[in-house]
Amino acid sequence: MTLAMILEFLVVLAALYVGSRYGSLALGAISGIGLFILVLCVGMKPGNPPTDVIYIIIAAITCAGMMHAAGGMDWLIQLAEKLLRKHPNQIIFLAPLCTFFLTVLVGTGHVVYTLMPIIADISLKKGIRPERPCAVASIASQVGITCSPISAAVASFVVISGANSFDVNNVQVVAITIPSCLCGILMAALVSYKRGKDLDKDPEFQARLADPETKAYMYGSNASVLDKQVSKEAKISVFIFLGAIALIVFYSLMQIAGHDIRPQYIAKLADGSEKASRLGMNLIIQIVLITAAAVMIIFAKASPKKAVSGAVWQSGMVAVVAIYGIAWLADTYFSNYLPVIESGLKGIVERFPWTIAFAFFAVSVLINSQGATLVAMLPLAYKLGIPGPVLLGVMPSVYAYFFIPNYPSDIATVNFDRSGTTKIGKYLLNHSFMLPGLTSVITSTIVGTILVKIFY
Repeated sequence: MTLAMILEFLVVLAALYVGSRYGSLALGAISGIGLFILVLCVGMKPGNPPTDVIYIIIAAITCAGMMHAAGGMDWLIQLAEKLLRKHPNQIIFLAPLCTFFLTVLVGTGHVVYTLMPIIADISLKKGIRPERPCAVASIASQVGITCSPISAAVASFVVISGANSFDVNNVQVVAITIPSCLCGILMAALVSYKRGKDLDKDPEFQARLADPETKAYMYGSNASVLDKQVSKEAKISVFIFLGAIALIVFYSLMQIAGHDIRPQYIAKLADGSEKASRLGMNLIIQIVLITAAAVMIIFAKASPKKAVSGAVWQSGMVAVVAIYGIAWLADTYFSNYLPVIESGLKGIVERFPWTIAFAFFAVSVLINSQGATLVAMLPLAYKLGIPGPVLLGVMPSVYAYFFIPNYPSDIATVNFDRSGTTKIGKYLLNHSFMLPGLTSVITSTIVGTILVKIFY
């Protein structure tokens, strides 16, 4: 490893670090500074931006954003609240399952903010320490990203794997990640079941309770969406959305069953010969989701203006810019130094290919995006010779941005818990999300590795 290689790597790390500190669009935009230095100043050959992945994300957030604008998300949150209020004693398990499946459905973890104050309210008034379900629910809302057939992370894995001779579709990916991550979430809920002192034995909480104003603040609100009127159009938008996902899954299942129904085309090659090829699943996903968005506009009265101003659309576009900048910067650096990296890591990855999970985890801590982590690191992993099934098994390890608690969902959860039990510790890393986060990711990665050994 030369001095130039080290200095250029520091440029990459600095861009990722600074971008993560500013957050939002800065994640991708500041990567442009790194590209400017490496390409225009140093003279590196630029890598390739991940356009196929970006197109899928845009289609997915357009569809989910339209459902949000039509009021469909309110109906889903309402259904989740009914379940939680019906079984408040089981909230430690039901709350993370609700946030997990909401994310699986819509492909982003930013849809759960409305549900978080409800979780805190139910647990507090039931006498359950809110930290227990709130922290696990926040973790579960992000874990679901690698389990959603329309998420950026799954789209990235499928597209990049297909380009590296591991032909896998979105259903095959989530068939591994869903059971793996569910095991991780349930294990995180178990270790959190009696975590921290009960409220009646917690001196800090009791001191807050003794102050009349603080007590009124904690117990005075009644967080709920049950009184919100859900329109017929809102329900129609959900059914349209579910129908679109079902159609995408149907194409994938038929492919797995050996009855590929994807349209087939004859393409002429450069030498004049002809080759038959099927329409790629990445294009099918885009067509189906864009069509579903249009159907929502026509039949569910979804407002395009309301969609682009909603949280789902905005968070999705932030992910697009992050993946665009971060992945392009990473691909530029790694593609220029691939022979050196291969020679340095070849022995390790040949003997212990699963150790790539540590690299995934470390990069995720820096860039706060599972999709961007996969787009940045997966091509390198394949070039190092790591088999596709191994990478699929360790896919849950791309979620690590709970480690430093600066992600919006974690910060929001701390604010939503009026009891003050969900918190960021004095020493930054001793926060409420560390134990459930590590438990979930480690368990999910181990289970995923076992499952791919069984089925691949």
